Amino acid sequence: MTTISADRVKELREKTGAGMMDCKKALAESNGDFEKAIDCLRQKGLASAAKKSSRTTSEGLISSYIHLDKIGVLVEVNCETDFVAKTDDFRGLVKDISLHIAAANPSYLSREDVPQDVIEREKDIYRAQVTNKPPQVVEKIVEGKLDKFFSENCLLEQVFIKDPEQKLKIKDLVTGKIAKLGENIVIRRFVRFQLGEK
Repeated sequence: MTTISADRVKELREKTGAGMMDCKKALAESNGDFEKAIDCLRQKGLASAAKKSSRTTSEGLISSYIHLDKIGVLVEVNCETDFVAKTDDFRGLVKDISLHIAAANPSYLSREDVPQDVIEREKDIYRAQVTNKPPQVVEKIVEGKLDKFFSENCLLEQVFIKDPEQKLKIKDLVTGKIAKLGENIVIRRFVRFQLGEK
């Protein structure tokens, strides 16, 4: 059996935000392999978060962020209890989401919020770009381009600006906090203002 050092557990905890015992167990299960331990923690976190997704969220925070007096963001993020809403972890998440919205300028919260006429218009544009291909190939290309559209325009699908190398999406960032804090968390709505824009 691999001996797991306290420093290694601490390093994994700092990287993932998971509890000490969870980190120690994940490292033991993965025979000390750091990347496998991260995957193990993420899988458990996703399973845990999925169970919590149906729970009611009526507490939380509305946060504002102003960037150089040119860009302003208001965002509402909900959780289950006032206790969690007051934690540094939750407040940090809301702040990170505000900063991300200011920088990445999403148009929609999720792919379900994109109006059908916008989706159809995008599909028509993509189909017009593809020539001399069988219909089934065209549709696969269109679906791929549509996924890219969602990843660029929907907040939950965007890659978190503070972690571009890890390809951590905003929805994964939220899921990680759900697993860590033990409550359902939902980004309810946001608005972004840019000076001079209508």
